[in-house]
Amino acid sequence: MAKAAILKPGDLASIASKKQMAEIEKDLARMRKQEDEQKKLQEAFMSREVHPAAPDRLNAAITAAAEQGKNELLIIQFPSTWLSDGGRAINNSESDWPRSLTGFAKRAYDYYTENLQPLGYKVRAQIVNFPGGKPGDVGMFLSW
Repeated sequence: MAKAAILKPGDLASIASKKQMAEIEKDLARMRKQEDEQKKLQEAFMSREVHPAAPDRLNAAITAAAEQGKNELLIIQFPSTWLSDGGRAINNSESDWPRSLTGFAKRAYDYYTENLQPLGYKVRAQIVNFPGGKPGDVGMFLSW
């Protein structure tokens, strides 16, 4: 029966390095997958239109909120990176913040100005979280 050779310190360093590289490759693959998913979400957001059933959906949502004693409703939430200025105008409460809207957020705001504002509704936007101290998601709120 042959004796097993004891591993040398250099062999152990190689084993550790291979294991570390495998973990790095796994992390990179996960990050690429997340980036791809985020890109698909952004593309869908940019091309999305206001649904024809928006009035019915909106009536149901605001009725439910009013029944709960609320006078405001979060109507859309999305990453501030999807704005033309990265969320700067909203974060600074600038009056022309709607100019920074893109994609579905712009179409939703246009729907508001055409259909809801004349009825007395108001809309506001704010940064709702700050991951790492930077503007995260934008929330657009409808109030009455």
